[in-house]
Amino acid sequence: MTDFRSLELFYWVAELNSFSRAAERANTTQPSVSQRIAALEAELGVKLFERNARSISLTHQGRKLVQYAERFLLLRTEMLAEVGSAVAMKGVVRLGVSETIAQTWLSRFMERAHAVYPNIVIDLTVDVSPAMRDLLARGDLDLAFMLGPIDDLTMASCDLCAYSLAVIASPDMVLGEEPLSIAELRNFPMITYPKATAPYPRLREALNDPSLPPPRIFGNSSLTTIVQMTLDRIGVSVIPPVVVQRELKEGRLRIVKTVLDLPDLVFTAAFPLTLSGSLARPMAELAQDIARSYEASRAF
Repeated sequence: MTDFRSLELFYWVAELNSFSRAAERANTTQPSVSQRIAALEAELGVKLFERNARSISLTHQGRKLVQYAERFLLLRTEMLAEVGSAVAMKGVVRLGVSETIAQTWLSRFMERAHAVYPNIVIDLTVDVSPAMRDLLARGDLDLAFMLGPIDDLTMASCDLCAYSLAVIASPDMVLGEEPLSIAELRNFPMITYPKATAPYPRLREALNDPSLPPPRIFGNSSLTTIVQMTLDRIGVSVIPPVVVQRELKEGRLRIVKTVLDLPDLVFTAAFPLTLSGSLARPMAELAQDIARSYEASRAF
């Protein structure tokens, strides 16, 4: 009788269109995947893949089996989630995380996730939200904590947290009387998230004046670098104060009062509505709890 492991490996080969990527996804070796697929084909008496030197493709019977395999595997995951303990859940979750989350409550999440789901391996990537959207769409991530909202009908999502943006500066910088106007802010280089992310165009629009040269906005994908540039008085930064709590408390940075009004950064956990998202869902729910407890701890 066909076992779940063989169906799982078959599903990932079909989904990823690659024996090697399926082996990596299922935390096994390519020869093991090939042997399982060969045994499955022998058991069913049909070819599941057409193979040539450079690519593979599903046969007619293979396309039929994919539908059954996904249903079987999703049902198994649902059964384990409802009936079994968290220890029974096994697999690899490829997690993408925004650096803002990495700088705030990610360590709490990782610690809790390993305690609750000891047999789930988390493969972590820190990246900007646009890149993570692409990785999710290509099937290279199972779950992402990133800027929302998510308008992809193939994805599920749940809200995590929202962080306000503020102008942050070194106390050694002479900025003028506060609150600073838009015209006064334009006198200083402004450092923020990279161009491809939502904060950058929002800031550019808020500072825009058609009668004047474009504002000096430096986009950077590294929050650590943004903070260091702010400490070095290269300019003022537009970032969430939550990521520089220590520097603010120590007096090495301060929040500048301005008339600038930017929307909060709203972070979302997103995962595909396919088998690859089956382990991601409980992780997303756990992340919600961790984000809320982190916000509650900051309130006191």
